[in-house]
Amino acid sequence: MADVPAMIDVKVRPNAGRSLLTQAEDGSWLAQLKAAPVDGKANQELIALVARHFGCAKAAVSIKSGAGARHKRLCIARPAAPGSR
Repeated sequence: MADVPAMIDVKVRPNAGRSLLTQAEDGSWLAQLKAAPVDGKANQELIALVARHFGCAKAAVSIKSGAGARHKRLCIARPAAPGSR
């Protein structure tokens, strides 16, 4: 069985004092990133931050939409549950 994707919507705030990923009470996600939105550096930092937060590899996280915007949709590929193959 293939990996099961999980989608999250994230609002990004670049040029922050520190990098932080938080979830609001309404379920939305906010990523504060130290990197500036130049040459994809903020997107790279976002992927690393999300991977660290969810305990997965950076390769498992991808930006599905909004790469050039502050609102992004990310896909986190999770391995299938053991025994489901």
